[in-house]
Amino acid sequence: MRFSILPRIVRKYPFVSGTILLTATGIISRIIGFFYRIFLSQNIGEEGMGIYQLIAPVMAISFSLTCAGIQTSISKYTASYMAEGNKKSCMRILTCGFLLSFVLSVLCTIIMYRYSDFIAGRLLLEQRCAPLVRIYALSLPLACLHSCINGYYYGLKKSLVPSVTQLAEQLARVGSVFAIYTYSANIHAEPSIAVTMLGILIGEICSTFLSVLAAIHHFRTQKDHAKSSPPPRSYGRHLIEITTMAGPLIANRLTLNLLQSVEAVQIPNMLLRFGMTQTEALSSYGVLTGMTFPLILFPCAITSSISVLLLPYISEAHARKDSAKIKSSVTKCVAFCLLLGSFFCLLFLSAGPALGRFLFHSKLAGSYIQALSITCPLLYLSGVLTSTLHGLGKPLRAFLYNAVSLLVRLLFVFLLMPRIGMYGYLIGILVSELLLVFLLMSNLKRSLLI
Repeated sequence: MRFSILPRIVRKYPFVSGTILLTATGIISRIIGFFYRIFLSQNIGEEGMGIYQLIAPVMAISFSLTCAGIQTSISKYTASYMAEGNKKSCMRILTCGFLLSFVLSVLCTIIMYRYSDFIAGRLLLEQRCAPLVRIYALSLPLACLHSCINGYYYGLKKSLVPSVTQLAEQLARVGSVFAIYTYSANIHAEPSIAVTMLGILIGEICSTFLSVLAAIHHFRTQKDHAKSSPPPRSYGRHLIEITTMAGPLIANRLTLNLLQSVEAVQIPNMLLRFGMTQTEALSSYGVLTGMTFPLILFPCAITSSISVLLLPYISEAHARKDSAKIKSSVTKCVAFCLLLGSFFCLLFLSAGPALGRFLFHSKLAGSYIQALSITCPLLYLSGVLTSTLHGLGKPLRAFLYNAVSLLVRLLFVFLLMPRIGMYGYLIGILVSELLLVFLLMSNLKRSLLI
């Protein structure tokens, strides 16, 4: 009798159980990631971390162009068609989304691989990034298939497969890099930083393989049930639906990631103007993005899970015009994010220097952790509020607010960093996040009358 309680709870509260599952795997993944960051910092150094982190804009732009908007569209339309009981349309939505994503990812892979030297030298201003760009480009088609299948499962409010594949990807990535570095040490060789990108490729191979196996099993079991569902729309109609929603999302995310890329590339450049050497600038950038941010954003394992599952939940309630359900969900999520952010704000404010020394053996990391602690409530809240606007069918509003926030941050990068260094950027983060949360909350209050 006791063992039958848990399945009933999962069926009755899919949002809560899904969030718990995603959060659990997210926390485990981030813990593994922490040890991985410590391992990398000890093996490639602060400058190496800076070079490694310079690839982040390329990864973000390529993923936004090929996967992110399409995954969100699959999730939203899967949730909508499941609410109607139309399982055949759910399958067709996934098929159309994957085909569109795959074509974009192959084109992006070819361009990135062929022009990797130009991307590294002219755009990232660091020629040593070229081999990293080439290796990462090979993982894009795999990432698109993986993300589309995850979007489908999020729309079904089933987070087991995305959770398992997320954990498998992290284990494969970290395990492969650790094995290569260990073997190299045994034979007295020094592997290049490009090994870190090889780990990402291996992780994508593993997670995609598991995702495809899970999807094949799922559709085999759903085949008989789908026969009794309402007639599906044509593939062309579903492709139009995916494109109509994904197009603006891709454009929005691409614009935001381009702004973030300018920011990422210009931070070391502004530190040079402040008076640092090339090595000092890359080291400071590596400490901030490779050590400090992962710790500050660690609780986002919880809030990101809420954001991912909140979108189809809000979309379904919005389709049914259940404003009371939307209002209740948003109010509870906001309260939780503020409580979580306040707790970690106090923790990082009081223990930041000690955490920097203990985890990364870096006094500078401790200073950055302490300085960024005050932004924790805002950082954790903004993602959930943005996801809510997407669920309400207002992606353009969310994009505009995030774009304004990034532009404000860029002003601090260009105007303040050459004068006071990295702390000019940290002040910019605080001001931009305050503005972003204010804009998001104002819009939601008007929309939901909270």
